[in-house]
Amino acid sequence: MRCDAYPVPDSFDELIQPSGKPRPVAQELCARLSALDSADLAARRESVDAAIMSMGITFTVYSDAGNIDRAWPFDIVPRTLPESEWKRVDAGLKQRLKALNLFIEDLYNEQEIIHDGVFPREVLNGSSNFREACLGMKPRFGVWAHICGTDLVRDRDGTIYVLEDNLRVPSGVSYMLENRALMKRLFPEFFAEGNILPVDDYPLRLYETLAALSPRDTSRPVIALLTPGIYNSAYFEHSYLAQQIGAYLVEGADLFVDENDFVYMRTVAGPRRVDVIYRRVDDLFLDPEIFRPDSMLGTPGLMRSWRAGKVAIANAPGAGVADDKVVYAFVPKIIQYYLNEEAILPNVPSYLCMFEDDRDYVLGFLDELVVKPANESGGYGMLIGPLATASERAEFAARIKAQPRNYMAQPMLNLSTAPTFTERGLAPRHLDLRPFVLQGKELYATTGGLTRVALKEGSLVVNSSQGGGSKDTWIVRDAPASEAR
Repeated sequence: MRCDAYPVPDSFDELIQPSGKPRPVAQELCARLSALDSADLAARRESVDAAIMSMGITFTVYSDAGNIDRAWPFDIVPRTLPESEWKRVDAGLKQRLKALNLFIEDLYNEQEIIHDGVFPREVLNGSSNFREACLGMKPRFGVWAHICGTDLVRDRDGTIYVLEDNLRVPSGVSYMLENRALMKRLFPEFFAEGNILPVDDYPLRLYETLAALSPRDTSRPVIALLTPGIYNSAYFEHSYLAQQIGAYLVEGADLFVDENDFVYMRTVAGPRRVDVIYRRVDDLFLDPEIFRPDSMLGTPGLMRSWRAGKVAIANAPGAGVADDKVVYAFVPKIIQYYLNEEAILPNVPSYLCMFEDDRDYVLGFLDELVVKPANESGGYGMLIGPLATASERAEFAARIKAQPRNYMAQPMLNLSTAPTFTERGLAPRHLDLRPFVLQGKELYATTGGLTRVALKEGSLVVNSSQGGGSKDTWIVRDAPASEAR
């Protein structure tokens, strides 16, 4: 597989420089790949494809009629970043989550950021994820979003931007871990020298984060992972993480809340008290007593138990108030307000349609902008203006006018690319990166994350739920100064 035959795109490529030569961090990778003949590579690819099928690594694409699950689409060419660059990203991710948790705590209590005129009340009033049932709550360590998946993109000039924060039930970390396991199986020789930083400690870190939340003083708290069930798109991840951290995989009907507000799990040996719930169910389905009365996914009384301090829930109900693409635009100010620091990682410039001047600009330049609804995820419901038809833009203009609070817009970035294996050889495909950040007693960020890649030529939609694939992400140790010369 020849890297020197790769058609360098008109964008920032993660592995190949505009000259056609590998970036320093990718030189060894490209040399090793170029040394492989087609038969060897084909054999390795077949073994990985077989492993994906036998291990049941799947993801649901709801738009595929009649196809519930499909094998996880995995590209064998990894994305590489130098450790020196990653250190800055790591610091920026932790700074961002720390500030967002202070923000959420403030919104459900004193609301000082609103009283001080830094965050507009009308933005909060228009939030579909603000939960009045959470008012006055102060979870342990002041943390509401314990697990965050932050989406990063790189523009043409090499700048890494935060595209959005996922603070409700972020998914994808199991695929990050499995991608690494697959690459070790495919290319064990790449890992022999220890230059690729590991990601294997995430399950332990997740367990420690969750265990520290236990309201009961015990060395072995009972942790339950609450899943919507087998038909959820991320069910593979739910079962995988439960097994990795020693949690019980439960559905809402497996739990009940007693008259003393304790949560119990039904087992063949009788009821067992649950200390921590790692929930993968959206707020509105958590507790039919408080939210949707028709929900069969949650457990009656769960909010009552949480408010009484009898059980911990991660992520906490109500954390989604900061998982809003309109709130996103205020995060640099939020960081400055709570931490008195400048944001390490920049936002993409954003226009909020709820404000008249921004709305007029967006409506005037719909053919140049990407318009997103405030609370959708998975890449659904957005308009990519330069690629849309005139009728699609007209329809979106009507939506914006009808519900301006629900829309924001950004310039269309020329997302970075990386060589991706196709039937015709290596070809550039656009990608993003989702690192995972944990906050409980301590802060932790994964070394790299889940690189999602648009498998269709020219596509900018990388979301797995819409047919994107993924790559392993290598954070490569910097060479000693003597070797670098």
